[in-house]
Amino acid sequence: MAAHLSSGRVNLTALREAGRRELREFLDKCAGSKAIVWDEYLTGPFGLIAQYSLLKEHEVEKMFTLKPGRLPPADVKNIIFFVRPKLELMDIITDNVLREDRGRSPQRDFHILFVPRRSLLCEQWLKEQGVLGSFIHREQYSLDFIPFDGDLLSMESEGAFKECYLESDQTSLYHAAKGLMTLQALYGTIPQIFGKGDCARHVANMMMRMRREFPGSQNSIFPVFDTLLLLDRNVDLLTPLATQLTYEGLIDEIYGIQNTYVKLPPEKFAPKKQGEGGKDLPTEPKKLQLNSAEELYAEIRDKNFNAVGSVLSKKAKIISAAFEERHHAKTVGEIKQFVSQLPHMQAARSSLANHTSIAELIKDITTSEDFFDNLTVEQEFMSGIDTDKVNNYIEDCIAQKHPLIKILRLVCLQSVCNSGLKQKVLDHYKREILQTYGYEHILTLNNLEKAGLLKPQTGGRNNYPTIRKTLRLWMDDVNEQNPNDISYVYSGYAPLSVRLAQLLARPGWRSIEEVLKMLPGPHFEERQQLPTGLQKKRQHGENRVTLVFFLGGVTYAEIAALRFLSQMEDGGTEYVIATTKLINGTTWIKSLMEKLEPAPF
Repeated sequence: MAAHLSSGRVNLTALREAGRRELREFLDKCAGSKAIVWDEYLTGPFGLIAQYSLLKEHEVEKMFTLKPGRLPPADVKNIIFFVRPKLELMDIITDNVLREDRGRSPQRDFHILFVPRRSLLCEQWLKEQGVLGSFIHREQYSLDFIPFDGDLLSMESEGAFKECYLESDQTSLYHAAKGLMTLQALYGTIPQIFGKGDCARHVANMMMRMRREFPGSQNSIFPVFDTLLLLDRNVDLLTPLATQLTYEGLIDEIYGIQNTYVKLPPEKFAPKKQGEGGKDLPTEPKKLQLNSAEELYAEIRDKNFNAVGSVLSKKAKIISAAFEERHHAKTVGEIKQFVSQLPHMQAARSSLANHTSIAELIKDITTSEDFFDNLTVEQEFMSGIDTDKVNNYIEDCIAQKHPLIKILRLVCLQSVCNSGLKQKVLDHYKREILQTYGYEHILTLNNLEKAGLLKPQTGGRNNYPTIRKTLRLWMDDVNEQNPNDISYVYSGYAPLSVRLAQLLARPGWRSIEEVLKMLPGPHFEERQQLPTGLQKKRQHGENRVTLVFFLGGVTYAEIAALRFLSQMEDGGTEYVIATTKLINGTTWIKSLMEKLEPAPF
């Protein structure tokens, strides 16, 4: 099934369709009525591939969350476990199966679907518990890439960064390589591969090997992508630590976006009725889906937050003028015309109301003194001011016991902007943190050091100023309203990762060899031979399409910066983004924290 370019975007529906087809085929193997027992982490990503209606068509009558104990009663023939291959989940499944009432008739059939790969280790474990034989079908569902939007794919593998950089576990890199093979089966072989970092090198090697081992995987589809750029997250540790300043980035920083959904405080969304004085305020959080299917969101998501207000007020004027039109509709034809546009106008009005409320919520935070002070320190570090000594603001925050993650983000940012901290500065911070927040955090500090985020400066040399100047990572005169450079996403700082992608497209990485050597891991280029007749002859004015794959996570601000490059008039390159996980500084640091229970005495 060949996929094609549509409206300047790669059409990712082929990927979603392939996922649905594989799901249908599996469900049809389990004849009869079904109940699905979900590994909770998978329900969000699955919702982006298949709605409940698709499951219902295939006789799925009940859905349960995987938890220890007896399975809830369900009058169905099949029980299907949808799970990630994790040992702790196998224990729960074993418990479920062993508690099943063998005396009941008719008996229920068990099946297990591993996402994204079957695991010998898990199957061996189930065997040792004596339950492996209870499963009729044991299969895998290779959900490697989940389409989050028209130009965004994520593996939603939350542990990928920690596994790769702390545990030397390359499972997620194998899934990444498999996912890229699936992508090439649908969208054609990608002729050019560039990469930077050790994980990037591993993924490229695995892809090359898979291609050699399955020569049948060559397909005769015209390649949609011209270039694949593999980037290790640890090549740019700085970007996720800084506070994102785009509209979507701030929503994620403050409220957290999960599988395109966000939960917001409900009071801003209560319908205002006259004379009730806000008696019954809703208590449930307001849940909204955020993606480019919503016209207004597509327009404002990637703007710097300071440019969002003016767009919203312009939109409000246009919408109220459109509703005013009804007074001028005199003839039947004009009235019909107005009525036919009504649903679209009402949708636009409710979309505007939602985003006005979200913008007000965010503005309450961004105008606070604390937000401003925090941002000032971040920007000083990124522009190279006072990165080599203990920072007063950080000390004050520790003394006032601000949230630990906030402290860790700032200290790590300072360390990265100084190529590591002087030993006595580092020791001072560590001591203050452990004395204030508890000694159980010593493991977390150790993890941050291992990941290269918080470390002593080795060789006494700070490379960051050279990198900053050569790659123009700090721009003093940033235009937030009508940006002319990617640095608008952080109001001055241009994400290093995206700058690398931009320079690769023009003039090429040879121009920055020296800086590339200062960043961790090898940089490389590979070519994949295309079957004859599939080489692309570029039409005049036709854009190149580059798939940028972030191994270890990507932030919404980086996505916004790549979209900005895609839209540049003279850019010549369109970007599609893939990642192991959508992250922000908080979720990223959280994934590296160790939970040590304080001693009970």
